[in-house]
Amino acid sequence: MIPVHSRHTPLDKIAKKYPGHTVVDVTSRGPEPWVRFSPFFPHGGIPVPGRDETGASVEGIWQGLKVFESHGVDPDRWANTSMKGLKRTVRKYGRCIGHRYGDALLDYRESRYRIYLPTYRWALENRLVAEVEALRALRREGPVVLLDYETNGDPDDLSRPLSHAALVGAWVEGRWPAPSEMAQGDPHP
Repeated sequence: MIPVHSRHTPLDKIAKKYPGHTVVDVTSRGPEPWVRFSPFFPHGGIPVPGRDETGASVEGIWQGLKVFESHGVDPDRWANTSMKGLKRTVRKYGRCIGHRYGDALLDYRESRYRIYLPTYRWALENRLVAEVEALRALRREGPVVLLDYETNGDPDDLSRPLSHAALVGAWVEGRWPAPSEMAQGDPHP
């Protein structure tokens, strides 16, 4: 398994923990081409689950489909290509009550399986083919560690945000989180 480590850790500590590993920062602050793995990266043309629309970035779609007690979906997030101003927080909007999928309001777990995972996978399959192959080639040369702000690789662990780097590592290794019953038959490409 490709290890995922916090980007907040100094590089010398990461090098000590993972000797001989190539460190690849796949966050929005990573270098080209690895920054393209960031969910904030504006690939464009990404299908919005449950709608006949597209968005610029995975994060923009995820944030735009959030529903708060007093605020609904925000399609402007789907069009945002700046990699900034995408987050919609409880501090500003109040309690998040779910994500909109068509006419349905999904809970957090179901949202991960029906919105985030399929949307990120779509980006991997359709917008990140060359970068995935470059990462696989780098991995053939030696071990790799991926950097992310989050390190939770378990979509069912709802106590922490999901690490997109863990998804990248799984995809590079030919694995993907098993779909839950609720995501089976999902019409999202």
